[in-house]
Amino acid sequence: MTIKMRKVGAGLIGLLTTLAVVGGSAPSAMADETNSTAPPPKVELILDVSGSMKANDAGGMTRIDAAKKAFNEVVDGVPEPADFGVRVLGATYPGNDKAKGCVDTQQLAPVGRPNKVVIKNEIAKLQPTGWTPIALSLREAAKDLGTGTGTRRIVLITDGEETCAPPDPCDVARELAASGLNLVVDTLGLVPDENTRRQLSCIAEATGGTYTSVLNADELSQKVQQIVKRAVREVDETPAPVKGSPNGCQDAPLLAPGVYSDREEFGQHLWYKVPVKPNQELRATATVGADRKVARDYDVTVTAFGEDGRELVGNAGAGNGRTDVQSAGFRYPYKTDNDHAKTKTVCLVVTNAFAAQPNVATKPGLPLELTVDLVKATDSKAANVHGLGRGWVFLGVLAGFGLISGLLAGWLRRAFKALGKAMS
Repeated sequence: MTIKMRKVGAGLIGLLTTLAVVGGSAPSAMADETNSTAPPPKVELILDVSGSMKANDAGGMTRIDAAKKAFNEVVDGVPEPADFGVRVLGATYPGNDKAKGCVDTQQLAPVGRPNKVVIKNEIAKLQPTGWTPIALSLREAAKDLGTGTGTRRIVLITDGEETCAPPDPCDVARELAASGLNLVVDTLGLVPDENTRRQLSCIAEATGGTYTSVLNADELSQKVQQIVKRAVREVDETPAPVKGSPNGCQDAPLLAPGVYSDREEFGQHLWYKVPVKPNQELRATATVGADRKVARDYDVTVTAFGEDGRELVGNAGAGNGRTDVQSAGFRYPYKTDNDHAKTKTVCLVVTNAFAAQPNVATKPGLPLELTVDLVKATDSKAANVHGLGRGWVFLGVLAGFGLISGLLAGWLRRAFKALGKAMS
């Protein structure tokens, strides 16, 4: 079988793009800054060890061997301070009794600081065996991750759809999304079967996660490591829920420096406000995640306006379907020599040009992360002039060198021509 995968670009502005649904009205007061004492993220990998994982079509390896290789690399690279666990499904019961096969899920390693040697030894013992109870495994994994305020992430790796419904795993994912556990499920598919693809996409979309098809162990390892590292970044800069205004700057929430999460409808404009003091530089980055199937070409634009509606600065980032996210950002220095200058309110507007593919739900909106930072404004004008001056000097040297080379070449041609006539 052949499988297409959306490659993850190495130049991404790395961050979370899969967020839980954000509700509520726009805050009237400045949002809280991020909490540096947030609990560590919790990530649990669910590995399908059902009988179909014996198939030998994962880049020259069996599916289970590709998964084992990826797991070992992920375990070796689990970043601080993530709590990490492993659960398997279909790993112990080889028979035909559905009642027994559909409860076949076990936690291989508890969620916590991983004992890498123990986990890798347990993974090495796994052999493709039984059924595929995805829905039950999702519920049990949610229990494994516990409750609290920290980020929770489930990464489901499977080569097939649920074989034990009901319940439908997509319905279970919706239940988990509505439970308030701040739980995201990412799904990785090892087969091109359309029913499996549809089911895994539904699970991911229901929780604000991502679905990806992978071809071999290297791609699987790359994607899982990306997801785990993304979860860690979420905790380093825990996004504060906020709701941008679709009606303009006057109704926009006022933001302090920090990281914020929102949801933006397809093609929508969302507004936010940031107070900038004299001689401060505003830096803002907006990232919109493609957490469902979207049209191939898209872009994200983030623009700063003054309260008078004058555009101050803006930037756009365009994509062509090869990444899970698209980002854009800008830097705006508020430089002044006026000792009595007042704080300026800068209006930010984030716009996306994503379009949903046919029969793909457009609600809720796409996950949006907005990063806001205020730093001391540097003398960027002087720096630019210096750089431009050096560029003109360099161009002058090149021009002079070209002129001298041309004159010399012409003189040599004439000299050789004269010499040739004299000899003849």
